[in-house]
Amino acid sequence: MIRSLDTTSQSYWLYELLSRNRIARKKRESIVTALSQLINGNWVDAADGATRDLINPATERIIGAMPSGGVADVRMAIDAAHGALSAWRAAGSYVRADILHRAAALIGERAEAYGQLTTEESGKPITESRAEWLSAVNYLTYAAEESKRIGGRIIPARLPGRRIDVTYEPLGVVGIIAAWNFPVYNVNRAVSSALAAGCTVVVRPSEYTPRSAFAYAEALVDAGVPPGVINVVSGAAHPMAQEMLDDVRVRKIQFTGSTGVGKILMDGASRTITRLSLELGGNAPVLILPDVPNVDAIAAEGVQAKYRNAGQACIAPQRFIVHESLTDAFVQATARATDALQVGNPADETTNVGPLVNAGQRDQIEKIVVASADAGATVVTGGRKITGKGYYFEPTVLSGDLGGTPAMNEEIFGPVLPIASYSSLDDAIALSNSTEHGLAAYVWTSDLEAAMEASERLEFGMVGINDWYPVTAEAPFGGVKGSGLGRESGTEGIMEYLEPKTRYFRSLRS
Repeated sequence: MIRSLDTTSQSYWLYELLSRNRIARKKRESIVTALSQLINGNWVDAADGATRDLINPATERIIGAMPSGGVADVRMAIDAAHGALSAWRAAGSYVRADILHRAAALIGERAEAYGQLTTEESGKPITESRAEWLSAVNYLTYAAEESKRIGGRIIPARLPGRRIDVTYEPLGVVGIIAAWNFPVYNVNRAVSSALAAGCTVVVRPSEYTPRSAFAYAEALVDAGVPPGVINVVSGAAHPMAQEMLDDVRVRKIQFTGSTGVGKILMDGASRTITRLSLELGGNAPVLILPDVPNVDAIAAEGVQAKYRNAGQACIAPQRFIVHESLTDAFVQATARATDALQVGNPADETTNVGPLVNAGQRDQIEKIVVASADAGATVVTGGRKITGKGYYFEPTVLSGDLGGTPAMNEEIFGPVLPIASYSSLDDAIALSNSTEHGLAAYVWTSDLEAAMEASERLEFGMVGINDWYPVTAEAPFGGVKGSGLGRESGTEGIMEYLEPKTRYFRSLRS
């Protein structure tokens, strides 16, 4: 069944009028009225009518049936995005910016209602879901303003009578394959930059958290994004990604997920020379240097950062590498802070840690803890599944002999905090870099010289120095080595969706 969008803007004449604030949009009384795919301005079920039950990870109850599309749905979405591309590009940066500003305002107004949807499908504590939606406001606003600064440059030519300039043009249709752990942020950071640059998009959110993407798309549509500029399809990842790779009209794919899948996309992209941006996870080290002034405070802050979204964050601090003079005190302080966390219903404002996203993820965490303990690690606190409904696992601290254990070598992506000891900065740097991942790293010190040395030697795309959250709309986000390719956010993020064109001019009369 197809449900037409309630939109007051059906042409670019109206979009331009809206951009000048001459027409006020009518606000919807209800929020998220269409929890289904968005293709060419219509909310639609899967082409073959297939659905998939959406499960609340906190209760294991069915939330509802979501459309489960396939290749036909992606093809229609690509058709729509390709059809809308020339007009969206021609609309100009000021029109696009105005629409993105309105989308930001709408999301700000709806953050509470949208946050409840995200918590229900992801298990993320409501305080974190609300914050994630409010962060979307920052990214849309920044992209809107940055779009007005997409210019070019004049190059002085070495030959007389020649003029050379460089302009930047939108890449075209972009496929976005998003992960479940940050279902708003992962979609928004790519969509905001792509739309600001003049591209059109086809979004495939995770099957575990599709409603957040539907709600995000609704806000953009209500803000005046034309039909076909943003499309959201929901279904199995492999056939949808394959269709994006096979269609030469899709000029770029932005993917957030595992390194293994990223490698598959790289192999497939070689056939159609499709550009890729890949955010492939991390295994973030945290270096605690011997000069830190307050071990208890740093441990407490580290616990909060580590267990955000139950540890299901690519940049979450994971391997705590602590100087031997501080290790015992740091382990004790971390255990106390961990035991003080409130684990429970993510809809409760006082909850610090909710469930993992599904049973498979919880079972994987249990395997990592058991295998690490068998290999010599000490379970200081936690370490077990929590009985009852919901995919809960106890916040866990590991210490002792961690060398060679899964807790040190694998991306945990769950509420497990391993603490290892080191004696020299060289040892700490070597242990930090001994991973295929290179997304985020952290250094805690009051010694500026040590901070400079450590941050320069760490093989990671982002380094937080006395800062647990190296992510913001105005700065580039991305990793090196096995953590991916390309950057999102900031000026660099906008440029990822643009193609430079060099023009050479000479007069026919010369």
